[in-house]
Amino acid sequence: MTAEASQAGPREDRAADGERPLRIALLTYKGNPFCGGQGVYVRHLSRELARLGHRVEVIGAQPYPVLDEGYDGLTLTELPSLDLYRQPDPFRTPGRDEYRDWIDALEVATMWTGGFPEPLTFSLRARRHLRARRGEFDVVHDNQTLGYGLLGDVGAPLVTTIHHPITVDRQLELDAAESWKRRLSVRRWYAFTRMQKRVARRLPSVLTVSGSSRQEIVDHLGVRGDRVHVVHIGADTGLFSPDPAVPKVPGRIVTTSSADVPLKGLVFLVEALAKVRTEHPGAHLVVVGKRPTEGPVAQAVERYGLEGAVEFVKGVSDAELVDLVRSAEVACVPSLYEGFSLPAAEAMATGTPLVATTGGAIPEVAGRDGETCLAVPPGDAGALAAGLNRLLGDPELRDRLGRAGRERVLRHFTWARAAEGTVAHYRRAVAEAAVRRPADTAAARPGAPRTVRATAPAITADAAGGLTAEPAAPAPTAPIASNAESRATC
Repeated sequence: MTAEASQAGPREDRAADGERPLRIALLTYKGNPFCGGQGVYVRHLSRELARLGHRVEVIGAQPYPVLDEGYDGLTLTELPSLDLYRQPDPFRTPGRDEYRDWIDALEVATMWTGGFPEPLTFSLRARRHLRARRGEFDVVHDNQTLGYGLLGDVGAPLVTTIHHPITVDRQLELDAAESWKRRLSVRRWYAFTRMQKRVARRLPSVLTVSGSSRQEIVDHLGVRGDRVHVVHIGADTGLFSPDPAVPKVPGRIVTTSSADVPLKGLVFLVEALAKVRTEHPGAHLVVVGKRPTEGPVAQAVERYGLEGAVEFVKGVSDAELVDLVRSAEVACVPSLYEGFSLPAAEAMATGTPLVATTGGAIPEVAGRDGETCLAVPPGDAGALAAGLNRLLGDPELRDRLGRAGRERVLRHFTWARAAEGTVAHYRRAVAEAAVRRPADTAAARPGAPRTVRATAPAITADAAGGLTAEPAAPAPTAPIASNAESRATC
């Protein structure tokens, strides 16, 4: 039985895999499901874990996660921060009566010095919360907090998801910085990458969403390859599905860009649109995301006279988003790098043909050029324009790529498969912790022999979405850590 096949779920005393249901604490320091990938991941994974018969308690800070209703055993616990970046008063200084403890003071002090404190301070609050509830959870799953508070004993075995190393974002923003002041600001904001490297190297089990991200985690964060395992995420294929009743809007191109940062490559798509409109005057772009009032994208829209041809939409419902994607003749992912690319998978799931770059893990999701998408190099507005022109002018190609894209997503990238793969790693972490406990106790006795435990093979992904196992490496001692922070995109 797959998770998406049955909303009723398995028997109460057994999970879908026939074993005892797990009690899962799923942590997320930022949970907005409408902006950025972390909230989307928590929302859909928690739902599918509940469908599999597990008890999932999502523990999150502002903006709080939005969970799907109607699932037994799926709950939300709010672990509030000071919410220093909330709208309409971001970077606010809280009133004296808002301070509760030293963690709050640390949060404000880090913001005042130009850093982003939430991952560190959330991890400290989460550790305190989890230790107070010791014995209530079988496993703790951290969604890329990577804060010092999660090192050591958190009351249950720890599994961590790293979507991709934020060192990639940092380098792209440094490359795009036009002044030394901007570069200094970027370095201060991204000072948290030191913490992430140190924490990541000490984590017992790391999940990631693509083979590309796995390699980046090994190369950029220094995590041993045998500790990093690929579990692909996916699209909600029931929601993101074709609907012939939704009319196509001639010339419509749709893209998703949750933040105006170089990583997303939106400026190259705007430039490409200007080129496309010389052949297809009715071509226009709908961007799911906030309209930038300044910066490279806003400047490009003005420079090319595209004010009436580029529309930004924000705060749309799930149904409105799906119909928007369905209505487009072409979907586009112009990113310079992605650790997975949910927008690519979701567009393909609706049967909308895709033009996508080859940045990061996008080829793992989108597939081969000419078979399930049109693939172009990242950062190349001319190549983007050529791909868009080709699709806008060829209805038969659009139809063929749309059908092939949906078939690929159904085979490889669904949240049901993601949840099943994640549970397998939960059970492995629980089993390894049970073996380690008596071994560690024995090793603490004077004269006790030292034991070396074998590790399971690492898992990697090929470009077609398949999984392959690699031989495990020996397990040396991991280095120790210090220092903190993280990047807010919403």
